[in-house]
Amino acid sequence: MVTLFRILQRHYPQFLEVLKFQLTSRSEFERLAETKPDTLTDLEQAARFLYLQRTAFGGKVDGRTFGVSLRGARFDLSKVVPLLEDVHERLSGVIIERLSYADCIKRYDRTETLFYLDPPYWACEDYYGKDVFDADDFSRLADQLKSIRGRFLLSINDTPQIRDIFAGFDVEEVSLNYTLNGNGQKKVQELIFSN
Repeated sequence: MVTLFRILQRHYPQFLEVLKFQLTSRSEFERLAETKPDTLTDLEQAARFLYLQRTAFGGKVDGRTFGVSLRGARFDLSKVVPLLEDVHERLSGVIIERLSYADCIKRYDRTETLFYLDPPYWACEDYYGKDVFDADDFSRLADQLKSIRGRFLLSINDTPQIRDIFAGFDVEEVSLNYTLNGNGQKKVQELIFSN
């Protein structure tokens, strides 16, 4: 993701050239999923990451499977380019960090800081990659948030364990509809915690 953001920030026209003739296909998805990122240039790595994210079911990073939408190709450059242009414009003056959540909070915690935290859902810790976040990190995060000077918003799935871990914070319940693989919607409850 950091490579994608860096490429969007510094090499946007070249990135679009790499994506120009990309089609949505299961075979291309499987080929790119099996390609080791360290064998690619930064431009190719960024294109691979974006393609896999757009075509994977549920946008998972680990354990990706090819997602099919009956509404059309999941990787449609005519729809992706406007999104990329918005991201490119937004990132033009941004600093991108690659830190653990704990180090990032520690480094940038100030009274004027607002942290938006979007950890993996409870029982889905490996969705962002193996060993990136584990069940014990929820408690560590809650403990760290108790002592920050800044403000935070944290969105997470509604489970008894999450309610218990973040019990000391303000909470708002939010009802959402998840789209399920073109087969309708599922109503779910999420929680927004804040201080």
